Amino acid sequence: MISLQNVYGLKREPFPDDVKVSELFKLPQLQALLDRFDYAVAHRMISVVTGDVGSGKSTSLRYATSRLHSAEYRLLPVVATSGSLAELYRQVCIALGVDNPSSSKAYLTKTLRRLLGDITAKKQTALLVIDEAHLLRIEVFAELHTLGQQDFDSLALLPIILCGQDHLVDKLLYHTSRSFASRVLGRTHLDALNRSEMAAYLDHHLTLAGAKPNLLTDDAVTAIHQGSGGLLRRANMLARGALVAAAQEKCTIVSAEHVRIASTEIL
Repeated sequence: MISLQNVYGLKREPFPDDVKVSELFKLPQLQALLDRFDYAVAHRMISVVTGDVGSGKSTSLRYATSRLHSAEYRLLPVVATSGSLAELYRQVCIALGVDNPSSSKAYLTKTLRRLLGDITAKKQTALLVIDEAHLLRIEVFAELHTLGQQDFDSLALLPIILCGQDHLVDKLLYHTSRSFASRVLGRTHLDALNRSEMAAYLDHHLTLAGAKPNLLTDDAVTAIHQGSGGLLRRANMLARGALVAAAQEKCTIVSAEHVRIASTEIL
């Protein structure tokens, strides 16, 4: 088995999936995302984050939520499914520590409002973050806004952050989603990286791993950028694969040809 650490003298595996928050590469749109995120949380409203698969949406939200103090905020992370509203409410109940919650939407709604009220009474803010939100059914958006409302819509208990692919926005444009969409204060779209940004991204992670300068040739960086379409997840796969391909040939410099070899093994 090839060890990239031994071949290239690295301190650790490059381009890992579990990068520490403090070591994340700051994407160009990150500050815009943080500004909208902070405003939505402060005013208990809804913000939407969109982007293509592997553009860094979930990672950016991990960074955003890491800044919230646990004494002031109760984070409720949920990964969306194509299930019913009751199924989503069950997921939120589980995030709140409810064991084996009921399947009754009425019971779940009552339970959630009580629990959210308890959190508010403790001077805390519950924050619902729904990843893969493009999977939610259209009918879920017709009622989801009612979850965090009390006192005839005068008191919002729950800011919500939706994260998903671009067609999430299409679902919010449906007539039945209008009440929910009216509470969305902003949308941040994460674009693919351009070539110079990709070069900075690759250099950032190689430096963290202890790589020597210029481990990737300029042509290799260009090949990774073109092959990934500027998307981080695929860029990670191409870069790792190219490092392995170069190591197999006992090359200490990664070329565009090594990236091409890696691309033949990635779907």
